[in-house]
Formats: sequence, structure tokens, C-alpha cells
Amino acid sequence: MREGIHPEYFDVDVRCACGATWKTRSTKKELRLEICSNCHPFFTGKQKLIDTEGRVERFMKKHGAQTVARLKERQKQLSETSKSTPSV
Repeated sequence: MREGIHPEYFDVDVRCACGATWKTRSTKKELRLEICSNCHPFFTGKQKLIDTEGRVERFMKKHGAQTVARLKERQKQLSETSKSTPSV
């Protein structure tokens, strides 16, 4: 590394508005956050979807809670029913 071109690097305590603190390294001497993973609604599970036009409801009605396991199960059921019904 070349001398004199890199910023100074500090060990800092990060402080969130919710009261959470942790240590990290930064080029700033102090880090203060408004929101972190301890208080953000996405990470805490308190996030609510705002559905103004019924889009989420329509999507869920059309696709439902599709998972890989559910799709494989459905495919297996279809293959079993096609084997049990005789073809003419």
C-alpha cells in the first residue's frame, strides 16, 4: 500500500436511536444511526404491507403461498392420478 493516500481508520462504537450499540471500524470517529436491524420493521417482523388497490390480495389469490415442496407434491398427485385413470 502506498503511504499517505489512505484515510485514517478508527475503531468506533455505532449507536442507534433505539439504544443498540456495537463495535465496528470506520473512517469516521463516531457513527449514529436512526434505524438499525434491531428496530427496523423488516427485521423485527412488524412490517405491514400497504395495499391500496388490492394488488397483494389478487396476487395471493392467483399464486397463493407457492413453495417448491408444494409444487412437487402437486406434480406427484397429478402423475398418480394420470397413472390410475386408464387411457382410451
